Amino acid sequence: MPICKTERLIISELTIQDAPFVLTLLNTPTWIQYIGDRGIKNIDEARNYLLNGPIASYKQRGFGLYLIKLKEGNIPIGMSGLIKREGLDNVDIGFALHPDYARKGYAFECADAIMKYAREVLKIPVIVAITTEDNASSISLLKKIGLQYKEMVILPGNPKEYMLFST
Repeated sequence: MPICKTERLIISELTIQDAPFVLTLLNTPTWIQYIGDRGIKNIDEARNYLLNGPIASYKQRGFGLYLIKLKEGNIPIGMSGLIKREGLDNVDIGFALHPDYARKGYAFECADAIMKYAREVLKIPVIVAITTEDNASSISLLKKIGLQYKEMVILPGNPKEYMLFST
């Protein structure tokens, strides 16, 4: 069931049926470079990722990562949504598009809709985001949706430093 729609996109909760697409997305070079290798290498691991990640988050928190589909053709193109990440005080917006659909304005369209959904429907007062210093596209998008750089952070269990943006 869609949580929101934009001019070109449908944003809805992920289901077990989305495992084949999630398997593909999580193994794209851009996902691995900027988000990290999740070790999801087969369909069963993709199903477990969905069950223990986004689907569990919907039940526990009322939000999570969502599937992004094109209205035209009902084609899955990425994931975006809200995450309560260990080591961050506030809810984090995240987004990832399949490389075939990058640089077409979809990430902004989706992230902007997720921000409105977070504020207006979920009533979340502060939204943050993290990204690596080398992810120029992500940094640009975070600024475009109204987030500002605050500080560098390190998350528990991860030695990498991230740029923290906030509303």
